[in-house]
Amino acid sequence: MLDISFIRENLDLVKAGAAKKHIVLELDALVEADDRRRALLQTVEALRANQNEASKEIASLAPPEREAKISEMQTLKAELHKGEEELKTVMSEWRRLMLLVPNMPDITVPEGESDEANQELRTWGELPTFDFTPKDHMELALNLDLIDLERGTKVSGFRGYFLKGDLALLAMALWRFTLDRIVPKGFTPMMAPALVRRESFIGTGFLPQSEEDLYKVQDELYLAGTGEVPTMGYHMDEILDASTLPLKYVTFSSCFRREIGAHGKDMKGLMRVHEFFKVEQVVLCEASHEVSVRHHEELTANAEALVQALALPYHVVVNCGGDLGLGQVKKYDIEVWVPTERRYRETHSSSYFHDFQTRRLNIRYKDNEGKLHYAHSLNNTAVATPRILVAILENYQQADGSIKIPAVLVPYMGKDVIHR
Repeated sequence: MLDISFIRENLDLVKAGAAKKHIVLELDALVEADDRRRALLQTVEALRANQNEASKEIASLAPPEREAKISEMQTLKAELHKGEEELKTVMSEWRRLMLLVPNMPDITVPEGESDEANQELRTWGELPTFDFTPKDHMELALNLDLIDLERGTKVSGFRGYFLKGDLALLAMALWRFTLDRIVPKGFTPMMAPALVRRESFIGTGFLPQSEEDLYKVQDELYLAGTGEVPTMGYHMDEILDASTLPLKYVTFSSCFRREIGAHGKDMKGLMRVHEFFKVEQVVLCEASHEVSVRHHEELTANAEALVQALALPYHVVVNCGGDLGLGQVKKYDIEVWVPTERRYRETHSSSYFHDFQTRRLNIRYKDNEGKLHYAHSLNNTAVATPRILVAILENYQQADGSIKIPAVLVPYMGKDVIHR
């Protein structure tokens, strides 16, 4: 959430930021609602002050004057109640409009409407060559009895799946490998709940805009699509000590997405599923653009180091304005090579938000002078399964249909090849 004072003082800048993200913004309606809010606040506060003053005065008045003052107070009380109810209505509309205002994208974010306009920053690794016709990940997994989509659909519905045998163990090995690499960098490991109250989704910017892609369990409870949501909610409504910053968490959680906007995309296989697992890096740091940028590069480097350790070829892209979420200032995607598709596919994302999320979640810290600031927040996918398994299966396949295990995962698996 942007500060309303910043919005009012920089209307053209905010409009330009929304346009760069290709977001339609009701900014004029927000300013009008804010004018009404400010006027009503002034009126209500004046009436409350008069009521308080009258209450103090009554005790010292003689009975006849006291009765007249009490009668006057009844009128004042009615006016105050009317003003408070009107303010409540205006505040509801004001909050609704405020939640729709996107964060300002960084000046370095490229123009563009969709991920097709994302710009490549760098590549790593050599693309594999095969002296045989490579199979896709589903054919490989089915031949090795590593996955069961038929029973997955029977149990869980469309996009349901069971990972079996060594593929299930490989997923668990990836989780532990990731934690073993990230925790020594100063990150506190956490297992976070997937069942999360509405406030954390609003705070992280997933609501109200993305409600159709969330699984709603009860009126105020949803299933999170990323560990970022519960991890950011962890410090909601808290004042942090500046000396504890940056706070770094690496969170393991199950994740759920309805994939409403993915109609017709990746209908088969493990690339796009409703239920998956992630290890997520989340950082809260001081309110400094330079510090946020530094952490953004560090988080991205952490994720790249993991992909490099797995020896998977990839490239890094900077996302264009139209491919940014409501709250993101800047975002990188790491996309890993999928041989049978002859293209890179997104496996990791890395974003920073300035104080957009922390204003919504009311996460502040007190500096050395006792002044309060909203912290800055960042997050990054350390690993997501089963998506990363697609790239491992295809890049590490052998002519006989077996799968070579990445060297760094061999100690976790106790073997170096998956075969029937």
